[in-house]
Amino acid sequence: MKIPKRKLFLLIIFAYVAFSLYAAYNVFFSTKVISRVHRVVKKETGAPSGGVRDGGAAPFLAEDWNPWEDEQVEYNSALNKKREAFKQHLSRIDKNKPKRYKVQIWGKAAIGLYLWEHILEGPLNPTDKVAQWREGELQSGKIDFSFYTGPAVVQGHVPQDMNSLILVLNGREQQKVSYSTRWLEHVQAMVQSHTVSHVAVVLLGNEHCNNNWISPYLKRNGGFVDLMFLVYDSPWVNDKDVFQWPLGVATYRQFPMIRPNAQLITSNRPYLCNFLGTVYKNSSRETLMQVLKQSGMDKECITAAREKWLPQETSDSLRRYQTALAQSELTLCPVGINTECYRIYEACSYGSVPVVEDVLTPGTCAVGPSSPLRLLKAAGAPFIFISDWKELPAILERERGMSQEQRVDRRRRLLEWYASFRQQMKERFTEVIEETFFKSG
Repeated sequence: MKIPKRKLFLLIIFAYVAFSLYAAYNVFFSTKVISRVHRVVKKETGAPSGGVRDGGAAPFLAEDWNPWEDEQVEYNSALNKKREAFKQHLSRIDKNKPKRYKVQIWGKAAIGLYLWEHILEGPLNPTDKVAQWREGELQSGKIDFSFYTGPAVVQGHVPQDMNSLILVLNGREQQKVSYSTRWLEHVQAMVQSHTVSHVAVVLLGNEHCNNNWISPYLKRNGGFVDLMFLVYDSPWVNDKDVFQWPLGVATYRQFPMIRPNAQLITSNRPYLCNFLGTVYKNSSRETLMQVLKQSGMDKECITAAREKWLPQETSDSLRRYQTALAQSELTLCPVGINTECYRIYEACSYGSVPVVEDVLTPGTCAVGPSSPLRLLKAAGAPFIFISDWKELPAILERERGMSQEQRVDRRRRLLEWYASFRQQMKERFTEVIEETFFKSG
């Protein structure tokens, strides 16, 4: 029987469409068809690993088929390897990082501000100098320092996120000693309770170098204080556990941190010298004032003498004093109770060369070829040292003959030296703390 061509053609078309629909159904809807390339088989619990045997239940076939499964597995594997390699890299970086240590400084004497702002050059917040609570943080060497100061910094109310502490104290007079002792006893209790492991003290010592009251607290005498940084030429200084520390500027009188500028260095200063201070009866300061007057040099210097020492400056007196420093080539620094005085460091801040009376004062301070002022002399201080104020007229006469260029050059060298001195003290302070507190760390 001959089939017409038209019917044959339609039959072929129908068969093709039917096969296409069947194939599409099996690919997208059938749960019984398994790809030869990608198959996921989940077997029933307890089913033999060999498949269907003895009428056992057929395996359950996965409903989801992913044509990119192999590629996804490979990608995830490579990604995990990269992540693991990155973690190991970070771990190596962390291990190679220098270890850092936390140290707190409690400033319970005004000299703490000289340590923090002038030596370490740390910030303080708030900036208000009469604020009840001030604090700051900085990094030096391997140490993260934090500093707390102000009347509101009281025992038991300072954050304790460390086990190393530096206590700044005043031991000049009995009232200050009593106050400092209470703080030492508080810290001693912290050491005994294992809250604190390492302790150092920065001490404004007695001007006669009589500091016996603190001796029992030193570790070498059975106490807990590992280190002490001590102002004035004490015979205790051994550069092992007792180090000499500079007196610095009178921060208790609000003397500021001076940042040198071009005008400070190059200005034409109208006065040869200055001295504003207390003149005690039968002191070398009386001799100084007499020499200035008799030589007629008092007209070329700024002088203001008072008979009684005043612990605090008014804003006007502080401004007059700073103006005198900024307008004078030399600052006259007679001895007081001790040879070392705030005036020396304040003159350096303004580039006014200190003329220092280089004589020992009564007391138990160290005696030797480098005393007094052995710390400054060891640092090569570019001062003018004299043993008698009768030498002053010749010094001032030489000043008259100096050119402006010579004066500017000397001023620049003094300011550079003072900046270098403070930097050296910062590095020394940090290194000594690191070596003593953390040498086994």
